[in-house]
Amino acid sequence: MIVAIDGPAGAGKSSVSRLVATRLHARYLDSGAMYRCVALASLDDPAHTPAELAASIHIELGSRVRVDGRDVTAAIRRSAVSARASEVATDPDVRAALVAQQRELLATGDWVAEGRDIGTVVAPDAEVKIFLTGSAAERARRRGEPVTERDERDATRVHSPLQAAPDATLIDTTDLSLEQVVERIVELAVPAAGRSGHA
Repeated sequence: MIVAIDGPAGAGKSSVSRLVATRLHARYLDSGAMYRCVALASLDDPAHTPAELAASIHIELGSRVRVDGRDVTAAIRRSAVSARASEVATDPDVRAALVAQQRELLATGDWVAEGRDIGTVVAPDAEVKIFLTGSAAERARRRGEPVTERDERDATRVHSPLQAAPDATLIDTTDLSLEQVVERIVELAVPAAGRSGHA
């Protein structure tokens, strides 16, 4: 079973997805971390294009994130990498390389996958699709930085723009606690798991 959780920056995707994965005994896929890995690699190696790097580096996701064996868990969260990640994510060749890797991972076992195009592009057949949102002010407070420019860039890019899948359940996290959001998603996912034979 796949639970796809999409949404803009600061909506709570990462925190929510990790807890949902724990509650459902599923694996957790942070697609954003993969774009950050490519961004970091492109900053470290400007001689190669982001697309070349996306196709050649080996990314390992888990409690630690590694690129070609190097622990980059902290490095990919730097502000310069965040800014670069939003830029490389607009490259269709980067997206194609990473989407292929994400689909390969999701083809086995139960996953909670989070990002900006999981339910629309990466896993359009996911049993459960969630689109988290929240007020721009609250999301900016959570991230400690403005989000409107990032929102605009993500929503207007040509390839895989940020948008809710038509069959996604929208959850506004502005006035909800983390546990309330997690509980809502688990309530949706457990019946779906039963229907798909993963109960």
